[in-house]
Amino acid sequence: MSIPVVSLVGAGPGDPDLLTVRALKRIEAADVVLADDLIDPRVLALVKGRLLRVGKRGGCISTDQHFIHALMIKEARAGHRVVRLKGGDPFVFGRGGEEVDALREAGLAVEVVSGLTSGIAGPAAVGIPVTDRRASPGVILVTGHPGEGRAEPDWAALARTGLTLVIYMGVARAADITAKLLGAGLKADLPAAIVSAAHTAQQRHAVTTLAGLPDCIAREGLKSPALLVIGEVAAHAALDAVQHCELNLG
Repeated sequence: MSIPVVSLVGAGPGDPDLLTVRALKRIEAADVVLADDLIDPRVLALVKGRLLRVGKRGGCISTDQHFIHALMIKEARAGHRVVRLKGGDPFVFGRGGEEVDALREAGLAVEVVSGLTSGIAGPAAVGIPVTDRRASPGVILVTGHPGEGRAEPDWAALARTGLTLVIYMGVARAADITAKLLGAGLKADLPAAIVSAAHTAQQRHAVTTLAGLPDCIAREGLKSPALLVIGEVAAHAALDAVQHCELNLG
């Protein structure tokens, strides 16, 4: 008997049209799919096997990570084709590394199927290029919610790079993050954007300044899942269906 294979599959940012061909094949062929909480219902509709929801969201009751490991191992050892379906990309703020380690330690073969991460696809959905040689030679993807016991990002060091900052899971801490970036020397009028629920029917975005970011989020009622984009490129957001908060784009 061949070694069972578990596939960690990136579901992308929402729209099933953004799945890779391999991701679609793995989802449709799986006997059991362990899906994260934020997977779009249109993607879940593609599942033909058993669907087990093992959601993990900041600030909410979440499935214990060790339980997820044990469940994947149990299903794989039973001879089932297992897909661990994760929003975005499994290796970008998705605990994919932890899950790969657990599966390998259990003697199981693991396949990682990359997905389009929201840190790139979300800004692109509203016309923001995360890199642009006219404004930013690079981009930094960083979490605004490092988790209990984890070190806080060095916001001062990030500010000094001059690169676009794309912040995952930062809405709830926007005021604190903004204060630290301003304290590190970023300009108060630096363009900033919030992109909420990108590539879903609930997609919304707003453009503001770094200093106005917390108030804009509150005033527009923008909720997680959302990304913060901080840098000159944020001013490139599409002008249609966008709320401008205290930013004159001319």
